[in-house]
Amino acid sequence: MATVRRAAVSTIRPLITPEGVDLRIKLADAGTRAAAFLLDFVIIVVAAIVITIVALLGVGGLGGEEAQPLFVVWIILIFFLRNAYFIVFEAGRRAATPGKRMLGIRVASRSGAGLSVDQVIARNLMREIEIFLPLSIILGRSEMGLADTLSTIFGLVWTLLFALFPLFNRDRMRIGDLLAGTWVVEAPKLALVEDLSQRQDTTTRAFRFTQAQLDAYGIAELHKLEEVLRRDDYFALKAVAETIGRKIGMTIEPVDSRAFLTAYYGELRAQLERKLLLGNRKADKYQR
Repeated sequence: MATVRRAAVSTIRPLITPEGVDLRIKLADAGTRAAAFLLDFVIIVVAAIVITIVALLGVGGLGGEEAQPLFVVWIILIFFLRNAYFIVFEAGRRAATPGKRMLGIRVASRSGAGLSVDQVIARNLMREIEIFLPLSIILGRSEMGLADTLSTIFGLVWTLLFALFPLFNRDRMRIGDLLAGTWVVEAPKLALVEDLSQRQDTTTRAFRFTQAQLDAYGIAELHKLEEVLRRDDYFALKAVAETIGRKIGMTIEPVDSRAFLTAYYGELRAQLERKLLLGNRKADKYQR
């Protein structure tokens, strides 16, 4: 158990934003990154096949020499497809390709600032050298009948060395990440928590508070009250209800503690929000 806990902690990294906020991020594991790349690769291949079919239909009536310039254009389009695909998606707001988004990971800048286009371009152009260049050479030599065992082994070893590089550094970075100052982190989908002010039942609606009673507390106490309500501990609810009741001059039965606190939370929050709109921010109960 301790080993598992240490392994989990070892993937957590501090990420200090320019505002000084420490975002504790979790690095994506190598398996997830590989799976995301394979998903993206499948998407690229499907798109390339579609482009190829369209190109073949377009040059169907042309001779061999006339089709050669179009073949060059096709090669350029495929090159831009596999590079623009990663760059466009990772430079977007979500900083993730469709494959990464499906697996809940994204690219982030190690500096804590926003991911820049320069970083995205750098990390993705390096992928050409890491993976696509050696594979393209192997395929090209095979098509020309020049492939030999030595060149094939060299290309595969080249690809494997770069592909396995994330396994041999603690931050699981590709060479492209190392040069661009990026890393790939987990970005799980967050479920929205329940709005406590919307919890209304017959008992809750029975409680009404005067302006003076709502003025007893501020934003700090509102946050603490929200924590108590979300924790949903009977004894904590009872103790807090008694404390607030004494403060505002109300007697609360233990069985009504949750309903009372929910009602008070909703009305206190509404009042504090109205005051904020008027430029009056009450930080805590000590501020008048």
